[in-house]
Amino acid sequence: MKLGDIDVARIGLGTNRLTKTRDRIALVKAAVAAGVQMIDTAHSYTGGDSEETIAAALSPIPETIVVATKGGIGGAGHGRPEVLHAEIEQSLRRLRAETIPLYYLHRVDPATPLEESLGAIKQYQDRGKIRHVGISEVGIDQIERARQVVPITAVQNHYNLSERKYESVVDYCAGEGIVFVPFFPLRAHRSAALVEIARRHEATQTQIMLAWLLRRSPVMLPIPGTLSLEHVKENMAALNIELTDAEFESLR
Repeated sequence: MKLGDIDVARIGLGTNRLTKTRDRIALVKAAVAAGVQMIDTAHSYTGGDSEETIAAALSPIPETIVVATKGGIGGAGHGRPEVLHAEIEQSLRRLRAETIPLYYLHRVDPATPLEESLGAIKQYQDRGKIRHVGISEVGIDQIERARQVVPITAVQNHYNLSERKYESVVDYCAGEGIVFVPFFPLRAHRSAALVEIARRHEATQTQIMLAWLLRRSPVMLPIPGTLSLEHVKENMAALNIELTDAEFESLR
């Protein structure tokens, strides 16, 4: 699928538990070798270790890889322009990058207008330090406000088989050509239908959950987090599973 002007595989890697050890650096390298092209991190993840580990594995970031990071989480005041500018600078240093491929406003700050926060991010995009901009945990009205400030390439919201609060946002993104990135894509209740469909496809329940998400929308790009290369490969294999209409609806 297209993420802005970059072609990426439709399953990525979440790194909110990634710490800077030799094994974790090797994991990131192996994940890319296994076909992962979207690696999701944040300024706040593991005290900065997540970004530094990705840099240790990939620097300089290849043109074929989208490393997405985020800033502006932690409550009132964390979306102020000066806070975001400082976090962007720190992420650039940790990632050893001249340009961040995708940068999200991690949360809308209740004390700072959305337009001010995104305006601060746009300043870095205008300087060539950020390539694409995203926004996280938002409704349609907030996305539309955001798009008045800066083009929005991706929206990252909580969504999975069980958590369906953002159904309308998924459909909106599909209609507008915005990539929808569900976080916690595998935190869903297991059901008898899920067990049976997995058995029928000789697949794991995790793979069926991912296949369902991919079928749900053409702009869906799940980012399951894992510290296991075996799980990375298992997740990527879900790209080859095609659910029937009946299977999709039984899970829906």
